[in-house]
Amino acid sequence: MKLTGREKTELFLEGIVTVVLLLMLNLSIIILINESILTNPGLRDGIFIIKKSIVIGPDHYHLWSWENIFIALMLIFDAAVVYWRLIRRYHQMQLRHIISELHYIANGHLDHRIGFKFKGNTQSVVESINALVESVIKSMDEERAIENSKDELITNVSHDLRTPLTSILGYLGLIQDKQYKSEADLLKYTEIAYLKAKQMKSLVDNLFEYTKVKQTGTPLSINRIDLSQMMEQLVASFELEAKKSGLQISAQGTDKPMHIEADAEKLGRVFNNLISNAIKYGKGGHHIYLACKTGRPGEAVIHVSNDGPKIPKKSLNQIFERFYRVEESRNKDTGGSGLGLAIAQSIIDLHGGYIAVTSDDKLTTFAIHLPFKYGDKLSRPKQDQEPQIAR
Repeated sequence: MKLTGREKTELFLEGIVTVVLLLMLNLSIIILINESILTNPGLRDGIFIIKKSIVIGPDHYHLWSWENIFIALMLIFDAAVVYWRLIRRYHQMQLRHIISELHYIANGHLDHRIGFKFKGNTQSVVESINALVESVIKSMDEERAIENSKDELITNVSHDLRTPLTSILGYLGLIQDKQYKSEADLLKYTEIAYLKAKQMKSLVDNLFEYTKVKQTGTPLSINRIDLSQMMEQLVASFELEAKKSGLQISAQGTDKPMHIEADAEKLGRVFNNLISNAIKYGKGGHHIYLACKTGRPGEAVIHVSNDGPKIPKKSLNQIFERFYRVEESRNKDTGGSGLGLAIAQSIIDLHGGYIAVTSDDKLTTFAIHLPFKYGDKLSRPKQDQEPQIAR
């Protein structure tokens, strides 16, 4: 830390005043001791005997002047006092600068940091202050994000509920006003209203599930499960639904058991969401591939892949955000709440894993990374390059 000109002058004057005061103190002590010796013959004779009995060096020099020894000791003491006073004053100046910086930050300049470099504990204090400011800013940003998130949640839920609700009210209004020509029209209007009501129920259920799994204290029912067996069961469960959409679903790498510790019900929800999306948005493709294998040490990797349309690159980083839907998916045929992938990611987070997605003209792959042992936490590589499943 560089001192200002005023502070340098203040430090210099501090040194001068201290030296003058010490010299006056030393002179007073010497005068008092001399007066005591001169007025006390016994003390004078005792000092003389002591000086004669003390010899120094090989030539046996005697100490004939106690004043020289006393002055030397006093000078050493004076130097120590001057040094201590100057260092103390310098630390006070450092503290003054730190307090000034704190006042500047407290006045609303939260982007400012204390840039002074100190030594020892003072530097630790500065680093702690900077870390505290960072923490405050982070907390404020998180609080702001939560508020924005609440507003966004209300807006999205209102929008997604309003659309089917409007349809329900419209068709029920037609039925109430008897604006139908035949029994077939009545059944048609009733069926549409029923389907829209089911869509609303699905959205509410997904929203409830999302808020539940987003809570950090969500309990998990951990058991030892066989991923290979789960893949085979998923293929059997979705085979008919996939066939109706012109898709074939198959599992690879399931010839050997692969056991992990996880919540089977919640993990099943993840795979149901991913496979349902592959069927729903994989129009134009022919296959859905499931595979499980060992990844890095202590890690199981499950792939859910399809050869349907490519996900745009701009959507890959947002696809796990709640209510986000790729623009091509916003149509009356596919619908969707936009919560499925957000729920899947939250469940995998609860298990200490993560989901990565890659998409090109040939294959779209969702890779679920899970620790074999519950309680372990996997770290996401900086650049996830997920290998594609061989077809």
